Amino acid sequence: MNEPATNLAILLWACDPDDPARLATPFFHASAAAAMDVQVEVYFTARSVLLLKPGVAESLYAGTDRRKSIYGYMREAVALGARFFACADALAAHGLARDALVPEATELAGAVSFIDRVMEPGWRTLTY
Repeated sequence: MNEPATNLAILLWACDPDDPARLATPFFHASAAAAMDVQVEVYFTARSVLLLKPGVAESLYAGTDRRKSIYGYMREAVALGARFFACADALAAHGLARDALVPEATELAGAVSFIDRVMEPGWRTLTY
C-alpha cells in the first residue's frame, strides 16, 4: 500500500533567467503546497542557480504587471515554509559562491540528494 504524499520536491532545471515568463509558476506552486502544510523543497540546478544571485530575481518579472518580482514569489514561498537547495556543481559552473547567494538559499544539495528524495515514500515531485 502506498504511503500518502505529504511532501513535495520541486526541481528547477529549465528555469532560465533569460525566460522570466516561466519563472513565477514553480514558486507559486511551492507557496500553494507550503500553505497546505506540505513540506516543500526546491532544488535549483543548471541555469536556475542564477536566480539565487542577489539582484537577478529581483529584476525579473513574469509579465508586464510589475507588482511582484520573481524574487517576491521566491520570498513568499520561503515565508510559507519552502526550503531552497542550490546545486554545488551548478553554482561552480556559473562562478557563484555559496556565501554570495540570497539569504533564502540556505542549503546545498545536488542530483544525489534530489534522487534520494524522489525515492522516499511520501514524496512527490514537480520539474520545471
